[in-house]
Amino acid sequence: MAASLNILIVAVVSLIAFSPLCLCSKAYGSGGYLFPQFYDHSCPKAQEIVQTIVAKAFAQDPRMPASLLRLHFHDWCDASILLDNSGTIISEKRSNPNRNSARGFELIEEIKHALEQECPETVSCADILALAARDSTVITGGPSWDVPLGEETRGASLSGSNNDIPAPNNTFQTILTKFKRQGLNLVDLVSLSGSHTIGNSRCTSFRQRLYNQSGNGKPDLTLNQYYASMLRKQCPRSGGDQNLFFLDFATPFKFDNHYFKNLITYKGLLSSDEVLFTKNRESRELVKLYAENQEAFFEQFAKSMVKMGNISPLTGGRGEIRRICRRVNHVY
Repeated sequence: MAASLNILIVAVVSLIAFSPLCLCSKAYGSGGYLFPQFYDHSCPKAQEIVQTIVAKAFAQDPRMPASLLRLHFHDWCDASILLDNSGTIISEKRSNPNRNSARGFELIEEIKHALEQECPETVSCADILALAARDSTVITGGPSWDVPLGEETRGASLSGSNNDIPAPNNTFQTILTKFKRQGLNLVDLVSLSGSHTIGNSRCTSFRQRLYNQSGNGKPDLTLNQYYASMLRKQCPRSGGDQNLFFLDFATPFKFDNHYFKNLITYKGLLSSDEVLFTKNRESRELVKLYAENQEAFFEQFAKSMVKMGNISPLTGGRGEIRRICRRVNHVY
């Protein structure tokens, strides 16, 4: 699974990726093994079913691929983001990064229902998230990769979701530290942040950049001021918190490298995006590389997604295969 940012990244991606990508927080180095052929015999049509339903959803709602990709990134651990409140669980849907922004839950349940009809109690909700994220990337023009499969699921962590998912105004070092805790590095951070090539963010996630970035009543000078003036028209000092803005205004529904081109011209929407270009020399060079070479970005993005999915997965009967993704099985 995507360890959250399946933990982090900052800050992903709905074509409501409201706020930065995220990763799932797991104990790095203590999991089992995943492999793309996991369901070849137990549920051979699994990947086809997921792909078909994602494609249908995209045709009806062009925002959905980004929403699914963001769910995967913001999943704190093993499909925990999908769980509703219960007597023993406080849902991650209520965490600050997800409240009023995470979406696509109904589609995941639709996929789960179809898979239960095909092969009951076989395909995990964590694997559904991972496959839907891959298919969402591909259907919007991005790269493909062999998804590591075989991950089981467990409970939720509201505190983990609140504390481990990078915030839109986190510093570069804070974001990098959160990635490193998951066994990811600076290259992974920059490439995975490229998922913000699709999706939206709310006014409340970047308003500070427009009016009071450093607490001195002045805007963020690393934000192109003409672009800032355009944003202020729909993101006032007060009100309009839920107004949506494209993370990549150039090609908002296409998975490409325009996100990085925007950063170079100081038109990254979120501070947590723009700092990749302004606050670290190595990160800046990667941004420039990916802006110039989309193939290099796609290749590294696919590698980093596989790496993230392999971070200490829950396997071997230590978790469960939920029958419904929003509830653990013992609720029945």
